[in-house]
Amino acid sequence: MEKNELYPVFLKLHQINVLIVGGGNVGLEKLSFMLKSSPNANVEVVATKFLPELEALVEKHPSVKLTQAKFKKKMLKKRHMVIACTDDLEINKRVYDLSRKRYLICNIADTPPLCDYYLGGIVTKGNVKIAISTNGKSPTTAKRLREFFEEVIPEDVNKMVENLNEYRKTLKGNFEEKVQRMNEITEALKNKE
Repeated sequence: MEKNELYPVFLKLHQINVLIVGGGNVGLEKLSFMLKSSPNANVEVVATKFLPELEALVEKHPSVKLTQAKFKKKMLKKRHMVIACTDDLEINKRVYDLSRKRYLICNIADTPPLCDYYLGGIVTKGNVKIAISTNGKSPTTAKRLREFFEEVIPEDVNKMVENLNEYRKTLKGNFEEKVQRMNEITEALKNKE
């Protein structure tokens, strides 16, 4: 059986520089997804044309910049992460190749062999965030799982996280003793039915 070997990471997109190449439907989808989870993401979208919906979305997010131009390799300077989602596979492949040469992580939309990472399903309840991956095999399954978790995880889970954070600040002792106390308190979560 094939195994998902992806390593999940939660990025602070307001602290790194993201480039999206493509201003069409897929560019809109990628940017919307990103901003839903990270509304202050630091993003530049480069394209020769932009969908009006993409322009409207950007108007609500001052941390996002639109650049109406053809992609040039100098646009990869001072970037950490790149997404290419034009309707031209040659341009997308060029973005990927140039990104790899600069050690930038890159995602070429709908082309798993040209992806260093995938944008999976995300469930957010306050400070609790769950990422869902199907290893690039089935975005529909990730979507259904996201909908399931959004329904079953209680809204007040964030209050519990905040209360446990306050309690953790009051604990004395070494790291191992603190971990043991937190484990005792959260054991009830595992045993809930």
